[in-house]
Amino acid sequence: MKKSSVLLWLCLAVRGVVTLALAQPRPASSGASDSAGVKQVAYLKASNAEANDHFGNGGTLEGHGVALSGDGSTLAVSAPYESSGAKGVNGDQNDNSVYSSGAVYIFVQRNGAWSQQAYIKPSNPGLSYRFGHMVSLSQNGNTLAVSAHFEASAAKGINVDQTDKSIPQAGAVYVFTRAGTTWSQQAYIKASNTGEKGIGKQPSKGDQFGFSISLSADGNTLAAGAISEDSSAKGINGDQNDNSAVSSGAVYVYTRSGTSWSQQAYVKASNTDANNLFGYSVGLSADGNTMAVSAYDEGGGSRQINGPQDKGRRGSGAIYVFTRTGASWAQTGYLKASNAEPEDSLGYEIAISQDGNTIAGGAADEDCFAAGINPSGCDNDYKTDTSTGAVYIFVRDGGTWTQQAFIKSSHPNKEDWFGSRLNISGDGNTVAVGAQLENGGSKGINGNQADLSAEDSGAIYLFTRNGTTWTQKAYVKASNAEAYDEFGSAMALSRDGKLMAVGARSEASASKGINGDMNDNSAMGAGALYIFSIQ
Repeated sequence: MKKSSVLLWLCLAVRGVVTLALAQPRPASSGASDSAGVKQVAYLKASNAEANDHFGNGGTLEGHGVALSGDGSTLAVSAPYESSGAKGVNGDQNDNSVYSSGAVYIFVQRNGAWSQQAYIKPSNPGLSYRFGHMVSLSQNGNTLAVSAHFEASAAKGINVDQTDKSIPQAGAVYVFTRAGTTWSQQAYIKASNTGEKGIGKQPSKGDQFGFSISLSADGNTLAAGAISEDSSAKGINGDQNDNSAVSSGAVYVYTRSGTSWSQQAYVKASNTDANNLFGYSVGLSADGNTMAVSAYDEGGGSRQINGPQDKGRRGSGAIYVFTRTGASWAQTGYLKASNAEPEDSLGYEIAISQDGNTIAGGAADEDCFAAGINPSGCDNDYKTDTSTGAVYIFVRDGGTWTQQAFIKSSHPNKEDWFGSRLNISGDGNTVAVGAQLENGGSKGINGNQADLSAEDSGAIYLFTRNGTTWTQKAYVKASNAEAYDEFGSAMALSRDGKLMAVGARSEASASKGINGDMNDNSAMGAGALYIFSIQ
């Protein structure tokens, strides 16, 4: 990430707490539109909405706390800065004794009517654990994986000691299952090499296990990234006890048999290097046999698929593809952008289709001001440091990967971070791209993109594919869009791409529940979730 982006992140972390309430938003119905076949159909808030809970995403630019089941009938939304000390399901939501312990809310819909089904807390809530940093749902919505990348236990393995707090930011993943309408915790999962305990004055160093997670469609395969893991090992099941490559990153694959989970693989890149942050984003195909993993700070200089793995373009970023045969994993792809440049950050976010043959990769720090699909003139602009952002589409035919498209927003602007969030439909033909720092002042669908009066209000861009051709379908804003809401800070698509859930982590209404008062601006950073239908 560029220095400007790091400073931006720090500013946002502070601003999320101190931003003053702005002008009153419009009512819920204002801004809803069926333009381009896209319409806002619901506005969701947490049942215990409070300032700075960040319902609809994490408290940073990295979290991604929204997931939909395949049919769109079950929705998981996190609030990692929620502060209840309750444990388990449907506990005391009014308890505020454990700051930023985090929570996840389950909503269900029937015939378009949404209701909250559950309020979920981990079995060991802790100070600043940020439970809900990432969420992932199985296709039927009955299995939920939730990460808390700042959880502090030094324990290793499955269902081990949760009371230990000796390695801050070690990280954990929790699995919950639903029977009927009842949710319960099934597993507490830790990495097999949690992190390092401090010696003397040397502090402990956690690996941030669970920084990224993904479930297969049946919920029986789980991938979890740990960006601060330090081994210099390469490939599959290497030496986990090596700590010579700081923050090189790793991914862990787990499988479920019945109700029991076990670790299947410890996965490293083929060109492991310090500070590559391998595992920053991860995605699984429906069957769990294809896995995409990003390392957005990888420094390879190649502009080719499976090209040389040198260090010619620092921070250009890369996406790695792994495939599973039986229980064995192997790396089968090394994806680089066709116009890769230093510090573009390819892989800041990735999304993979259900068949594993289409991968979308966001490059939030890409700098070109050209607009549209496959624009020219974007091969040598990294020194401008604009972070307009871009998305690359890669496709697989047999075992061969190619880049199919280079996508820019229809109105790129400085520090939009277009591509910082991504989601893809099951068939890979619809891609939703978030630009949570976009400054558009319009509301609703396909408004005036030249109006830049609402700083960091955020936007979603919808793209569709016909054959091999991509086009922009819609420019989507919240119906109560305001400066600093960061609409697009998380999103999810149903399998058919006909339903989209979008988070706005800094939205400020204090309303609770479904379709409440958007004219209230008394809870800064409470966060909100918007549901859109797409035709």
